[in-house]
Amino acid sequence: MDTTIALYSHDSVGLGHSRRNRALAHALAEQLPALTGGSVGGLLIAGHPDAGRDPLPEGWDWLVLPGMTRTRGGYRARRLGLGGDALRDLRSATIDAALAVLEPDLFIADRHPFGIDGELRPVLANLRSRGTATVLGLREVLDTPRAAAAEWDGLGGAELVASYLDAVWVYGDAQVYDPRRTGELPPSLARKATLTGYLSNGRPAARPLSPARSSLAPTPPYVLTVLGGGSDGAEPARLAVSARLPAGHRHLLITGPQMPAQDIEEIRELAEIADRAAGTEGATTVQRSAPDVPELIAEAASVVCMGGYNTIAEVMATDTPALVVPRYRRRQEQPRRARALAAVGALETCDPETLTAADLTAWWNRSVTDRTDRSHIDLDGLGVVPRLAAELLPASVPAHPEVSRHVG
Repeated sequence: MDTTIALYSHDSVGLGHSRRNRALAHALAEQLPALTGGSVGGLLIAGHPDAGRDPLPEGWDWLVLPGMTRTRGGYRARRLGLGGDALRDLRSATIDAALAVLEPDLFIADRHPFGIDGELRPVLANLRSRGTATVLGLREVLDTPRAAAAEWDGLGGAELVASYLDAVWVYGDAQVYDPRRTGELPPSLARKATLTGYLSNGRPAARPLSPARSSLAPTPPYVLTVLGGGSDGAEPARLAVSARLPAGHRHLLITGPQMPAQDIEEIRELAEIADRAAGTEGATTVQRSAPDVPELIAEAASVVCMGGYNTIAEVMATDTPALVVPRYRRRQEQPRRARALAAVGALETCDPETLTAADLTAWWNRSVTDRTDRSHIDLDGLGVVPRLAAELLPASVPAHPEVSRHVG
């Protein structure tokens, strides 16, 4: 049986949604053929032009939509001279037309069941009329229960959302954080939910490394600061380059591709000043991006990072000590994730409002001689999702014991 899968991410801010879907595409391409007896291919629908830079498995491709960005007044076009409603309609019609031709067997929407401003509602209705299985994929933390409830209400209520879905996959470990128990997933959605484990083990490499790219990695030992997309990472970056490095260590700071150029220039200047003052001139390297972040995390003596899902998933696949400086603006997702994982000994976290360069200096000196055991946390979601997908397809294999232990 040949299987076609489509995955959607809206990508108004950052690349976390499309990166998560890309990891799923690789896992499905590698594992689903053995479960279905046929080939597997598909389409990743994304909303940021940088999403398409990373390669996909054979038989898969990107559909990059015209971009949207969030403003105080709602969403607006990133580049096109269109109003929000017109751009929504253009994106919705583009997705619908592509999927009418593709006729996917399975559709997975990341985080936002109806997309931006409801752009997926007609798409989902048409998919279900054609018999496509539909799934909502969620990171394990949404927000405070009150904020999550308001968001479901804003979509017409959780029961309406559930009526468009066959399943909800939550990419986390119920022993660490369970949104069914916190109230972030109302009963109608919780009944359809399965916690898969974190999407950590088996994440795909990014762009193939050339000798020039691989040379970004400092000679160990080094400490690493990684700030996700970087749009809101300037302040932790300033603190990180101002901290004094552990003796004999270098420092690689990856700002993220969406950090404003003027912030990056300022951070490079601060790094040069701090290195000269410490007598370690040239010890700190500031890069906008790197193609091999998971490998850099694994090889680092310790890492300072923000609390986005994908960065944390990459950290969790290693034994590298991590200090998480979560983003508090807009959502409480990152601090809630950081506190939950700190409570089970997977990482350390701090309040970004009170963090100082001296605090980072002390933490680096303490952490670089240690390793962190994360073997007690379920990190195998990328091995579970293909089996859950197989169960939704017309010819599926019996549930594997690894799947059944995640249910409930």
